[in-house]
Order: sequence, then structure tokens, then C-alpha cells
Amino acid sequence: MSWRVGRHRSLHRISVASDAPVLVLAVAGPADEACQDLAEHVAEATAESCPGVAITIAYLPSVSAPGRASNPGGAGPLHRPPATTLAEALSDALTSAPGADDRRAPRAVIVPLLAGPHPIFDAEIEAALGQAAGQVMIAAHLGPHPLLAGALHDRLSEADLARAGRALGLNISHGANGVLVVADRGQQAVNDAGLTAVLLAARLAVPAAPASLGDQAGIETAVERLREAGATHLAVAPCVIGPESTMAEFDQLSVALGARCSAPLGAHPAIAQLVAIRYGEALARISVESH
Repeated sequence: MSWRVGRHRSLHRISVASDAPVLVLAVAGPADEACQDLAEHVAEATAESCPGVAITIAYLPSVSAPGRASNPGGAGPLHRPPATTLAEALSDALTSAPGADDRRAPRAVIVPLLAGPHPIFDAEIEAALGQAAGQVMIAAHLGPHPLLAGALHDRLSEADLARAGRALGLNISHGANGVLVVADRGQQAVNDAGLTAVLLAARLAVPAAPASLGDQAGIETAVERLREAGATHLAVAPCVIGPESTMAEFDQLSVALGARCSAPLGAHPAIAQLVAIRYGEALARISVESH
């Protein structure tokens, strides 16, 4: 499924040439109804920031990701075309994109729908890239970025764990005075989440520390850091889009820590803005490398 629309002005809007590379949104999740709803929402919102750009959704339904399970999200048949894998999306993009016979510049830009690095899905993207018979560029992950910290802030406020406004030097937390920012697996994901945690702590004026799913020692260390900083009531902030992780693990962590958990980032408006930003950054790199 593709989009080539541009309806309203949004916060981050980029100008592109008519022969701009296809934006391939790589969704780290199964093509069930809930995941497709989220992906289509993000794609439509991204199209508002990238008028004229063809956007294609592709799925990375890895069966090896820990705890992953399909979640239909509703009864009844899906009135959608068959889901496209990343390899299929790249093949289509390279043969149908304007100027596809010009091999000097990338014809597709993959934007991973991931808040940070993920060892399993990053490897899947690399594998699909290796199979693509043409020029393809991979954009950066969505985080770390101030917009991601703002989205985490919003999710915490929606769960009544923080006020909606900026701190302005005051502790604004309702039910928590320390935040555990939890990324998915891998040390690089923790490193990126650490930068996001710093940005979030500055917004909330409460300590925040990063950790990752499946790393019990790392979680214990992060909790200890928060306790040492004076936090007595913790909140868990999932620094994930959603489909790449299993929410059951976050629920278990929340129970184990006696800490409430906010919702994943999902289709927060900042996510589409970040997809557009990462695509624009990739276009800038293409321009520099072509000169």
C-alpha cells in the first residue's frame, strides 16, 4: 500500500524533487490488524510532511524476536491488500520509482519504525538490503531525539504519571518521582535510550534512567540509580513504538517493580514527524554524496 499525498501543513515539512526516492516504512511487527492500523496512521501522517513522496509500508514479521506474538486486534476479515515484505517493497520501489534506470543515486530510503536499534530487526533490514538489486539507503532510527522525549512525556501524562506541561524548574510528577526509560534489547538501544532519558529528565525535572527488556542486571542498576537520586515512586516509560516488543514483558516489569507503566509510543504525532525528519536527513546525505 502506497501514499502520495500532501494535505495539510505540519510541524516538520520537507520539500522534495518529483523524482525523490520512495520512502519505505519498515514496520517491525506482524501484519495483523492492529499493526497495520498503526502503520497506516503513521504513513498517512508522514505524507502530510512529505508532499509528493511515495510512501510504502513493509513488514518485518520476525518469528525469532523474544515474546513476539500476533495480535489481531479485532474480529472480521481485513479489507486490505496482502502485506508487503521489505524485500518485496524494495524490489517494487527499484523498478517503479521515477528514474529507476539511473543507478547513480538511491531510489528508495528505508526508515525503520523503531525508536532505537534492535539487533533482530536491524539484521532483517540489512538482509533485505543485501537482496535488493539497486540503490537503497537506510535512514537512522527515530531516536534519540527531543521529539521522542516529548512523546514519552505525553504518554506519561496520559497515564497520570506526569503533568502535561513543561516543568519550569519544578517537580511536575503526579504519581512518580523517577522514570525508568525502557528500550528493547541491545546495548546500543540502552545507549540511545540514555540520551532520551536525559532529555525526558530535563522536561520532567525528575531523575530518569535507561534500561532494556531482558536485562535484569541492567534494570536493577537503573532502579538503584533512581533510588540514589531520591526517587521513591517509579514509573516505567516504554521507549518503543509497540509492534517490535511484547507488552506482556512491560506488564511483568511493572508488577515486579511495583511501578505503573505508560503506553508505548504507538502512533503519537511525533513518530510521523520523526519519520519525515529521518527521511529528509537521508535526502541531505544523498545530495552531499552525489556532489
